[in-house]
Order: sequence, then C-alpha cells, then structure tokens
Amino acid sequence: MAKLYLVPNVLSDSDWQNVLPAQVFKILTETSFFIVENVRTARRFLKKVNNEIDIDGLTFFELNKYTEKADLPKFLEPAKENDIAVISEAGCPGVADPGAEIVKLAHQKKIQVVPVAGPSSIVLSLMASGLNGQNFAFNGYLPVKSGERTRAINQLEKKAKNEQQTQIFIETPYRNNQLIEAIFKTCSSSTLLCIAANLTAENELVQTKTVGEWKKNVPDLHKRPVIFLIG
Repeated sequence: MAKLYLVPNVLSDSDWQNVLPAQVFKILTETSFFIVENVRTARRFLKKVNNEIDIDGLTFFELNKYTEKADLPKFLEPAKENDIAVISEAGCPGVADPGAEIVKLAHQKKIQVVPVAGPSSIVLSLMASGLNGQNFAFNGYLPVKSGERTRAINQLEKKAKNEQQTQIFIETPYRNNQLIEAIFKTCSSSTLLCIAANLTAENELVQTKTVGEWKKNVPDLHKRPVIFLIG
C-alpha cells in the first residue's frame, strides 16, 4: 500500500526553500493525489515549489470545516496504488488543522503515515518565547464573547502560574487587537506575555515582556498571523 505524506506549508510569503526541507520538492513533484484545505491556494503552493508541475493532471480532495465526515474514506481510496499528500493552508498538517481526521482514518486503514518536517507556528513561537518549553498547552481560539473570553484568559493565567505551564492560543487576525486589549484588562501587570507575529517573514516579531511593559507600547496586530503565549 502507498503512503500518506503530511507535507508542511510555508507560514509566510518567504522563499519556501528557506523554511521547508528539500524532500518537499520530490514528494510534491511525484505525487498526483492531494488532500488540501483549499484547492486554489494549494495549486498556487505547488507551482511555487515546482513551476513545471502539471496542475491540471492532479486530483484534489478538499478537507476543511465544511467537509462531511462520510466523505473522508473516498479521499484515501487512491492509497491502494498511489501516494497521497496532505497539505495544510500554513504550517504542519494535523496541528491546529482539520488534517488530523484524515490521519486518524489512515491509521485505521493501515496506511503508512509519513510526517515531513516543517515549520509550526506553535512550536516556533514557543522556542523563541523563553517561556516554559517543558510543560505547555495549546488552547486554540478563545471565545469571541467578551465575558467568556475574559473568563478564559483568567483561567489560562491562573494555570500558567499555578502549574508553571505555558499557555498558547490564537485569534482570527482581524480580532487580534481586541484580544490583546482583553489580555491587558484581565491579566496582572507582572504576567509574561509573548507575542509572535508573522513568523518566518521579513517583518517577523517575537517579543516576551510583562503585560505592564506591553501596555507602554502596544503593537498593531490587525490582520497579522499571531501566536499568543502566557507564562
């Protein structure tokens, strides 16, 4: 039986060769079946890696929040004879990503799963934060409603201090500034906050300061991909 490759994608518009391993070129060039979040952006990524790829000769299955679970088995049917590559919109498939469902099914079907090394904004931000990398938790998106979001931030701050566990979370880019305002209102001035924005891009920002220090010079994070860490 063929393999299911989990192929990382770039996090920014920087040159893919600066952040992805060389084997990505070989895998994407030799694979004809792809499971992706968005076909249009996946096609663009493939052309960026190898402009000579015959895009029209490829088969794409779209896996995102709109995909019905009943459709997943047919995505893996080509694996009887052909390798399949899973590509996330950014970063590593299966990490804060719907790709985990297809990977779980592949294991059930005894298909060999091959993870390919690549950038994860979660891991990169933790590495660069100076916060506890021995004990950490990724919490995904916080609630949108103000009261629920405040309670969530309060709980994360308590967990970070009581358990010495770094708390990592994200927000939809156009709501970043509202989230940071909520953090300022909720957290103690002494709480450490790392903001990691535009990772791997030329305008990358990764800084860890106390909440009190951040308040003196608040960054504009509107529509920027950001990872927040509290420690």
